[in-house]
Amino acid sequence: MQLITNEIRKKLEANYLETQAAEASERNFDPRPVVKLFNPVGSQTWLLTEIEPGTNDAFGLCDMGQGYPELGYVSIDELAALKIPGWRNMGIERDIHFQAEMTISEYADQARETGSIAA
Repeated sequence: MQLITNEIRKKLEANYLETQAAEASERNFDPRPVVKLFNPVGSQTWLLTEIEPGTNDAFGLCDMGQGYPELGYVSIDELAALKIPGWRNMGIERDIHFQAEMTISEYADQARETGSIAA
């Protein structure tokens, strides 16, 4: 499965450009996540809001299943290369049904309170 489709990439890149413009003008921009990636046999989850154009470096809420979700950057290339041992080359998946109900800061606040992403 392709983790980041062209349509998703366009939305992530648009959010990146909007974030840069918001920072330059000192205004707040708090987008909703565009895509949810997850480990189908584990507890790792990524809610991504933006990606720098021309790269595969994405920003979002990252939960490694250790009880400490945090906002940060992740390499899409590294996620795509991950293979889950013992599961016939199964890797990270994209939640094709995901629709963000909150902004990324709201997801982050909730995740900090509960210790995991509930999306």
